[in-house]
Amino acid sequence: MAHANAGGHLEVPNVQVLAQTWNGSGEQVPPRYVRTDEADAVVAAGHALPVVDLGRLLDPRSSEEELANLGSACQQGFFQLINHGVPDDVIRDVKRDIAEFFKLPLEAKNAHAKLPDGLEGYGQVFVFSETQKLDWSDMLYLMLRPVESRDMRFWPVDPPSLRSSVDRYSAEAAKVVSCLLRFMAVDMGVEPDRLLEMFGGQPQTMKVTYYPPCRQAGDVIGLSPHTDACAMTVLLHVNDVQGLQIRRDDDGKWLAIEPLDGALIVSVGDIIEILSNGKYRSVEHRAVVNPDKERIAAAMFHQPRHSIMVEPLPELVKKDGSGARYKSVGYAEFMRHFFSAKLDGRKSHLDHFRI
Repeated sequence: MAHANAGGHLEVPNVQVLAQTWNGSGEQVPPRYVRTDEADAVVAAGHALPVVDLGRLLDPRSSEEELANLGSACQQGFFQLINHGVPDDVIRDVKRDIAEFFKLPLEAKNAHAKLPDGLEGYGQVFVFSETQKLDWSDMLYLMLRPVESRDMRFWPVDPPSLRSSVDRYSAEAAKVVSCLLRFMAVDMGVEPDRLLEMFGGQPQTMKVTYYPPCRQAGDVIGLSPHTDACAMTVLLHVNDVQGLQIRRDDDGKWLAIEPLDGALIVSVGDIIEILSNGKYRSVEHRAVVNPDKERIAAAMFHQPRHSIMVEPLPELVKKDGSGARYKSVGYAEFMRHFFSAKLDGRKSHLDHFRI
């Protein structure tokens, strides 16, 4: 997800309402949601992600050791961030308000429905044909930063505190990402501010996804397999129902993630993989649903400035000695290809840019 126009989307049924009526009906799940090709994939046992301690990174006494840990975690693509410094009340309030929004009647949520040719608002995106298979989820997508990019038509007014709590969490998440970008740059072997220079204004968006329960959970997918076409994603579990899975390289199995209490899950996006010349990895992931419980997750996507070239950092290419592993492309063209890949049903578009 990113700052870009995704083209026209088709309207589809609200999944939360569908689940409320269908789960008790005794009927089979509607065919457009049956995804046995994906749902039948082998899932390995619960997987513990690497853990990075931001407090240790910031402490001169432990920073060097924790920096090596961060670099190793980024090479794996996903990690859990502890001691991240986001105040407990900020997380508590945004979780509460997001959960309350999805309890509202459909009419109230639809007051902030997305437009057919846009991403922002409530509903679903990337639905381009009447025969396309659908995810078992609804979402709320908002532009957060820079502040002047916000379109308040799409920001819920109920619960009344939601706008404030999202704004506060947005600011805290931006601080966390700024810290991580500095340390990532050091681990890559470039100047500490090298990545921050490319992220001026820190474009930031949020996608909150609501996954209703489904009694045929083994036949549906909450969120189709994909990589994130951004620099970095910070994921907050709004409730305690898990469903995130990442794909393992060696055998293609899916690994079920077990989040730590109070941790944020951070993932490397496609753009950081390219900037790092492949040292860091953007990993394919998906979300599954629970047969009995709803799941809610809020993903913060962090983007570079739109004027940058998406390419391996020249100093890394020179240091590596084996040349650039990715093509050079303008950000706008990079995002156009991302949306084209979505239209074609491709799970990752990074292969297009690999040399």
